[in-house]
Amino acid sequence: MPSDNPPIGLRWRANTLFIISTVAIGLFTDLFLYGLVVPVLPFMLQERINLPENKIQSYVSGLLAAYAGASVVFSIPVGIIADRTNARRTPFLCGLAALLAATIMLALSKNISTLVVARVLQGTSAAVVWTVGLAMVLDTVGPRNLGKVIGSIFSFISVGELAAPVLGGVLYRKTGYGGVFGLGAAFLGVDFIMRILVIEKKVAVKYDRPPVETLGPGDAEDREEGMDSGDGRSEEEPLLPKNGEGNYRIPEGQNRLVRTLPILYCLSDPRLLVALLVAFVQAALLATFDATIPTEAQTLFDFDSLQAGLLFIGLDLPYLLLGPVAGWAVDKYGTKPAAVLGFAYLVPTLILLRLPSSQIAPNRTTNVVLYCALLALNGVGLAIIGSPSIVEASDVVQKYDKANPGLFGQHGPYAQLYGFNSLVFSAGLTIGPVLSGSLRDSIGYANMNVVVACTAGITAMLSFLFVGGPPRMLRKKAELRER
Repeated sequence: MPSDNPPIGLRWRANTLFIISTVAIGLFTDLFLYGLVVPVLPFMLQERINLPENKIQSYVSGLLAAYAGASVVFSIPVGIIADRTNARRTPFLCGLAALLAATIMLALSKNISTLVVARVLQGTSAAVVWTVGLAMVLDTVGPRNLGKVIGSIFSFISVGELAAPVLGGVLYRKTGYGGVFGLGAAFLGVDFIMRILVIEKKVAVKYDRPPVETLGPGDAEDREEGMDSGDGRSEEEPLLPKNGEGNYRIPEGQNRLVRTLPILYCLSDPRLLVALLVAFVQAALLATFDATIPTEAQTLFDFDSLQAGLLFIGLDLPYLLLGPVAGWAVDKYGTKPAAVLGFAYLVPTLILLRLPSSQIAPNRTTNVVLYCALLALNGVGLAIIGSPSIVEASDVVQKYDKANPGLFGQHGPYAQLYGFNSLVFSAGLTIGPVLSGSLRDSIGYANMNVVVACTAGITAMLSFLFVGGPPRMLRKKAELRER
């Protein structure tokens, strides 16, 4: 029976666009605050804690590791908890509370212990917002529109992830700590208001079922009935060839750990493993650009932090504009074409980044224009690879969920899945800049990009073999052998 007293503003608070915007702002705030503080940490350690200069780099690396470690440790437990709660908004708000506490501690800290605790809380918040937020998106839109929505969200949040460190450095130089943490507090305020107001579809349906069902394509019944499209086809048909459910049945007699966390069995599926690898490489590429563009701009063009920040426009604009289009293409044509073409496309564009350091342009201005153009070409590639990993992983796990009714619980395995996704994405954000920085120092920026391009090429080949299932030519050969 619908409630006689629904919440004020139920229709717009449970609107699909508002829910997606809330998740996008949450993800943006998490990455933005992470990047905003990074360039300020060395000055905090030197000015507030009086560390000697020769120890600052090691402590900065340790504080970054504390963030990543917390994200890795808490991602999977958060996913388990989120799949067992009636509403995802509660853990989503808890994640914001952790981020608020972390920001306050960073703003006021005057010793190493407080900084470490603050970074751990930031990492915990990241685990919550990525795990619960992506599960809320799937609950809201269903697999049918997941690629388009994820592409839009990732193109939006990438702007914050890539530009925040430079903006943090500029604000610190112009305004000191007050400007840096003041901007962070403003984003937290907006994030807090939206998370308080949002109402999930499955909660809204309890109050007023017929109106809520008109709010968007991701209503509860759409998800429960397998997200059938208007022409009667199953949603996964555009993504993958049909496979019997028997291929996804989990045999009985599994050990206690798998019975408690059945998604662990799903990780034996090579499609899911490669989907997670794609997420890792995607995050590592984002973090590589984040770590190397400012330093290379300073080396090549003697740019300061503000000028280096402007270079990110060339990288961000194609990502921002093409992300939704690339996501739509994933929904329509499948995950394999986007993953293979996206990573294959990045191979030459990454290699071409060696040209500015080779000084082939006749003057400095032309060299700057060349670098911006090459960054824009790479931004196109980043847009293409933005959503295949999430859509592919969701599709694989959905097949296991449908083939094993009730095994994953009432709410399914999706928050657990996004917990693993958060884990590998956080690992990519951490390992990417460490490796790229080491390579840049040892073999130079030009050769570093060749190594990164090789990684993209390997990922493209693995995507061709596994993402979306085996390629058609290999399936035909297997069918002929069976005959």
